[in-house]
Amino acid sequence: MIHWPRVQQLRDEVGADEFDEVVRIFLEEVEEVIGRIKADTGRTGLEQNLHFLKGGAASLGFQSFADLCQDGELRAAAGSAQAVDLDAIFEAFRQSRLLFQTGLQQNS
Repeated sequence: MIHWPRVQQLRDEVGADEFDEVVRIFLEEVEEVIGRIKADTGRTGLEQNLHFLKGGAASLGFQSFADLCQDGELRAAAGSAQAVDLDAIFEAFRQSRLLFQTGLQQNS
C-alpha cells in the first residue's frame, strides 16, 4: 500500500523538516480534492482531479492510492467516469494515510 523506499528517498532528498511540510501540504490538498470530487455529482472534473491525486500520491509513496487514481483517470478519459469506484479510491486514501502516519511514527 505504501512504497516505503520512495518515502525514504523523498525524505532524504528534501530533509526531515521539509518532508514534514510536504506531507502536511499533500494531506491537505488530497482532502480538498476529495471534497471537490464529492461535490462534482456530474463527475465533469473527475479525470483532472484523479490525475492530480495520482501524481501527488505516487510522489509520496501512496502506491495503492495512486494506482486506483490512475485506473479511475483512465476510465474517466475513456468516457466512463460513472464507472469509477470513488468509494474504493477514498477508502484506499484513508487506509494509506493511517498506515503512512503509523509507519512514520514508528520510524521517527
